Amino acid sequence: MGKRAFVRTALIGTALIASACMEPHRVMFVYRAPPAEVVETIPPSPGADYVWVRGHYRWDGAGYVWIRGHWQQAPAGYREWVPGHWVQRRDGAWFWVDGHWR
Repeated sequence: MGKRAFVRTALIGTALIASACMEPHRVMFVYRAPPAEVVETIPPSPGADYVWVRGHYRWDGAGYVWIRGHWQQAPAGYREWVPGHWVQRRDGAWFWVDGHWR
C-alpha cells in the first residue's frame, strides 16, 4: 500500500472512530430480518413501581443475539415502557428503534 493510500485509510478510520464516539445512538442497518421473538415467562414483579421491559434481539455485527426481558423501576413521572422494535426500510434493510419511557 502506498503512503497516500495508507494516509487516506488512516484518516477515514479516524473519522469513523470519532463520529462513532460523538454519536450516542448510531443507526446500524442489517440486511437480514430478525428472528421471531422469544416467548418469555415473566417472573413476579419485585415491586409496585417496576415495569416489565420485554426481551428483544440485538445485532452484534455477525448475527442476532437475544437480550432477555427484565423488570425495571420506572423513573419518577413515568409509568409505561414503550418497547423497542425492528423496522424494515423499503430497500429491505432493518434498523432498531430504541424503547423509551412515557
